[in-house]
Order: sequence, then C-alpha cells, then structure tokens
Amino acid sequence: MDGQLIAFIGVAAGMVAMPGADFTVVVRGALASRRAGVACAVGVAGGLVVHTALAVAGLAAVLIAVPVLYRVLQIAGGVYVLYLGVQALRGALRASAGEPAADAAGEREVGRAFRQGFLTNVLNPKAPVLFLSLLPQFVPDGAAVLPRTLLLASIVVLLALLWFPLVALGVDRLGHRLRRPRAARTVQGVTGGMLAALGVTLLVSPGH
Repeated sequence: MDGQLIAFIGVAAGMVAMPGADFTVVVRGALASRRAGVACAVGVAGGLVVHTALAVAGLAAVLIAVPVLYRVLQIAGGVYVLYLGVQALRGALRASAGEPAADAAGEREVGRAFRQGFLTNVLNPKAPVLFLSLLPQFVPDGAAVLPRTLLLASIVVLLALLWFPLVALGVDRLGHRLRRPRAARTVQGVTGGMLAALGVTLLVSPGH
C-alpha cells in the first residue's frame, strides 16, 4: 500500500467520523431501534455511493460550476434536515407532555430510517465539493485517474459502512439508559436541535 493511500485513509476516516447531519440522524434512528439505526447508517453509505457515481461521471463538476444548481441542492438539503430536526423536537415535546411514543418496530420504520439516512447524505451539497477537492490530491502523477478515483471513493463508502453501523450499534447498546423517558427526551431534543441548526445553516449559507 502506497503512502498516499495510507494518508488518504486517515484523512477520509477523520472526515467520515466527524459529527454532522449524518452522525446525528444515525443516532436518532438508533434510538428508535437497532434495525432502524443500522438501516439509517446503510442509507448514509448509499448516499455516498450516489456522490461517488456523480464524481466519476463528471456531473459533480457541473454541479459545482453552476451556482444555481448548487444553491438548489443546498436549499433542498437544508429544508430536509430542518424538517428532521423539527420532527425530533416535536417528538421530545410530546414525550414531555406524556403522549405515547410511536411504535418504532417493523419494516416500515426500517425503510423510513434508510430513506432518512440516504436523503440526509445525498442532499448534502458539501459532499460533491469534498469529492472534487479531496480525491484529486491523492491521485499520483502519471497514475490512471479513473481507477484511482474509484478506489479512493470506494474507500470513503467502505469507511462509512464500517463507522455508521458501529455508531448505531453503540447507541443501541446504551439503549437501556438512553431510552429511559428523561434521557430519551434529552437525547431526542439535542439531536433535533442539532439537525434543525444544521438545516438553518444550509439555508442561510451563501452559495459556494
């Protein structure tokens, strides 16, 4: 394994593990159930697969080059993440008022968790910027660009497939504590607030 590849793995691992919308939405899913958390984690990785395909096809460069398209994606992502945050905050308020929580079990909840993870990632306008700015730096001079880019992008997806399910399983392992009424309200409120703040940030941030 060459030195550049080792360095890339370190950089990519740090970026994947950095707390953000993906991390927060996986934690929220895992609070519902282990299956929902893992499904949400796989959805996040699925979003990265889309960004990988766009980068390889050159469409991500078009997105970055056309400010209007970038802004549309930014607004869509902001609205969706804000929606998830508001939903989480409403859930925390209902729990505080003593209303029963919705049943989180079943295939329907797992499918919804997958969609939430997928859409949270795929609507993130920072992802195409990351792929276009980071990956070329780790393509050695004289190397075939497409195979190397595919390898680097695949590493990012693999890291996501390792990290986010681990986050979901870790939250589930602490579930007996985190799902106590007071703790659950607190965690749901905090994750909801974080998602809402991230959504607002995307909406008010200027285009690239």
